[in-house]
Amino acid sequence: MLRDKWVNILLVTCFILLQARLWFGKHSVPDYQNLTDKVAQQAQQNANLTQRNALLKADIEDLTLGMDAIEERARSELGLIKQGETFYRILPSD
Repeated sequence: MLRDKWVNILLVTCFILLQARLWFGKHSVPDYQNLTDKVAQQAQQNANLTQRNALLKADIEDLTLGMDAIEERARSELGLIKQGETFYRILPSD
């Protein structure tokens, strides 16, 4: 009877120590949840960067294949016009 009591106490103590390590120790459940959140955030960043890379690749292809894309960029970003065109600037009234 006394032996069974000590075995039970030992088993309960071991169980409590294992539970404490599971919830509060290194590599615990909260650590796992934090890592899962970080992985999800990194996956979102990777998806955004993949989309950005696809857009940049499309721009590169446009610029290497045709003059239309180069002309469009020159017009929109640099404000250039073709020879023989007339540039009109409309100013807002004060």
